Amino acid sequence: MTGTIRPGFIDEDRYDRSRRIAWLDVERVRRTKCLVVGVGALGNEVVKDLVLSGIQDITIVDMDQVVRSNLNRCVFFREGDAERSLAKVDVVAQRAMELAPDVRINSIEGKVEDIATEELVRFDVIFGCLDNIAARLHLNAQAGHVKVPYIDGGTDGFRGKVQVVLPPATPCLQCAMNQSHQRILERRFSCTGAEVVVHERKIAAEITTSSIIAAIQVREALKVISGRSEACIRHVEYYDGYQVRSECYELELDPDCPNHG
Repeated sequence: MTGTIRPGFIDEDRYDRSRRIAWLDVERVRRTKCLVVGVGALGNEVVKDLVLSGIQDITIVDMDQVVRSNLNRCVFFREGDAERSLAKVDVVAQRAMELAPDVRINSIEGKVEDIATEELVRFDVIFGCLDNIAARLHLNAQAGHVKVPYIDGGTDGFRGKVQVVLPPATPCLQCAMNQSHQRILERRFSCTGAEVVVHERKIAAEITTSSIIAAIQVREALKVISGRSEACIRHVEYYDGYQVRSECYELELDPDCPNHG
């Protein structure tokens, strides 16, 4: 005797609508381990999208505390978090786990440089949601070394970009470096003395661009996880929200790049 089908039983499955996407491997998504480095505006959105997509094992890394200027573009932060200067990773972990009862979020308060390379091997996808070039290049190199897909996102006002790095087959962030990037790195590392700090301008940010760029990052990760890497962004995707335009700029693999040596 077959079981009884009750009206509305389909809506009891949290991931029913996702299962209706033919190529999306929901069960594999749920088993995936992700690392998100940087949980400011972009990282907030990435973590939110990962949890709602069904990812159950997420590690987040950030060294900063919540401040009031974060509140207009960070979905997980509240006024009280800024008043108490709470660690971003602790707040994001707590609030994100409220979205799904079975998600596990491990929070690390610190710099990406503090993570040992061998620890990255356990992740299936690494997300870069960072606001400085040096940290992004470090994460790019480490992910490349352990052959873990790295999805980098960045925003500046109404503009943003996403690059999917599938090591060693595709160009990486280092391949895309230009002279202006190099000058910033030289300013950061050419000075002597541990107390030297290079101050860089605050970058414009707003929530709609952060939401779109984070959504693209997570969408590309879902392709990778589901075995559809051939459908991923192959170069660098640029988004201009002011002109409502998205363009893919071709990027060549640099034969002199140390990450492809």
